[in-house]
Amino acid sequence: MKKANSGDRGPAAKGNAAPKNVDEYLAGVAEPARSTLNKVRATIRSAVPPEATEAISYRMPTFKYKGPLLAFGAFSNHCSLFPMSLSVIEAFKNELKEFHSSKGTLQFPLDKPLPAALVKKLVKARIAENERKKQR
Repeated sequence: MKKANSGDRGPAAKGNAAPKNVDEYLAGVAEPARSTLNKVRATIRSAVPPEATEAISYRMPTFKYKGPLLAFGAFSNHCSLFPMSLSVIEAFKNELKEFHSSKGTLQFPLDKPLPAALVKKLVKARIAENERKKQR
């Protein structure tokens, strides 16, 4: 896996007021990243249970279901998906090898969302992980 550069903090972290919700966050993202993140958001929404919620956490759009699930964001040179699980990233390392990654993030071009099938697999794996944690 290629090492990700986490030096640039994204549009919402540059000293501006924190966005109140995901729509407000996305409104502050320039194109083409906004369209890319809207596609990622729609893919995640299609894979989460109806009771999953969206929130802003650490100034980033976050999906929650039995705990934090995934987050995403736009940065100056890339977009990122945060699966919030090292074991999920490890489980899908072969499918993720073409993307820049580090411990907790997958980076992809501003104008090219991650493949929908891959995002859905990551979402399903995170849902299963959170459900296992809640059963303990």
